[in-house]
Amino acid sequence: MNIYSKYHVSRVINASGKMTILGGSRVQDKVIEQCGIGAGNFFEVKDLLDKTGEYIANLLDVESSYIVNSASGGIAQAIGAAICQDNYQKIMNLYDPTNNKREVVICKGHNVNYGTAVEVTMRLGGAKVVEAGYANECTLDSIKACINENTVALLYIKSHHCVQKGMPDVQEFIDLAHAYDLPVIVDAAAEGDLKKYYQMGAECVIYSGTKALCGPTSGLIVGKKSYIDLIKKQYAGIGRIMKVGKENIIGLTYAIEEYMNQPQLTIEQQKDRLKEFNHLLNQLDGVQAKCVQDGAGRPIIRSEITFTHQDAKKIAQSLKTGEVHIYTRDYKANLGQIEIDIRDVDDEELMIIYHRIQEILEA
Repeated sequence: MNIYSKYHVSRVINASGKMTILGGSRVQDKVIEQCGIGAGNFFEVKDLLDKTGEYIANLLDVESSYIVNSASGGIAQAIGAAICQDNYQKIMNLYDPTNNKREVVICKGHNVNYGTAVEVTMRLGGAKVVEAGYANECTLDSIKACINENTVALLYIKSHHCVQKGMPDVQEFIDLAHAYDLPVIVDAAAEGDLKKYYQMGAECVIYSGTKALCGPTSGLIVGKKSYIDLIKKQYAGIGRIMKVGKENIIGLTYAIEEYMNQPQLTIEQQKDRLKEFNHLLNQLDGVQAKCVQDGAGRPIIRSEITFTHQDAKKIAQSLKTGEVHIYTRDYKANLGQIEIDIRDVDDEELMIIYHRIQEILEA
């Protein structure tokens, strides 16, 4: 009996990308093996976190790093660190209403829903959320107007979910924060460059362990040692609730090492993988398929499929039914388009997607 039959769940083809609702990404056998080694042995967990953090920091050539339970947990603890610093009383009383110095500024266009609202995660970390600008525009002056004596940090969300136009770029955002002696927290959960935002000067940058890194459920924080030392102190408070298991600490560390040592597919290689798939789709009546790059500027190529005769939203929903549930990127379905992300789709699954689309159109 396979796992799907045993638990009465459906097989899924994940053509939507590194999505938490589908489990993030495929974890490779070598990483799973390392998770097993971690699970089968005992460690002093604080020491394990410190030593793996040092190992990863040396690997990435950054000041410091720290493994947490998830990117969301990392954001909450990073905000808690900005509020509490090394004050144990504040760490143990994070939500004390008499402490007004807890404001965190975020561009309004960055306060998005990624499965929950960013502001929920911010408030979990103790923040009073201060939105700067408007949904479609946030200037540096808008951010400056929000900074006062109660501001403890600025938070930048680097995500395809966010409004891309009319927002400050990361560097000018960081420079502005530093002009006011404020730390910058960058949520780069799905990003693949583990050095870029650190090198721009951000105090801490937070990544998902199970997205681009293809590791187990976890998160990675890289940044300045002084700030990550403050984040570690949150383990006495909310960090304890967000603990990460020893198996995932070992597994993620190995996954990062593999990620840094293995070349990623180039833009052209990704296009080549989609060439035959797009060609077949373009033979179908009322279908136009072409390669497009990720809207947030990441080096990711997807197939953009436009349906001119049928409702793309209904097609996307139909793909999620049947023996195999196929998940696509549906953000532009209201415009008649869906996208196919091939990072966790093998060639056989790609043909299953094609044949299923063909069946739906011909039904």
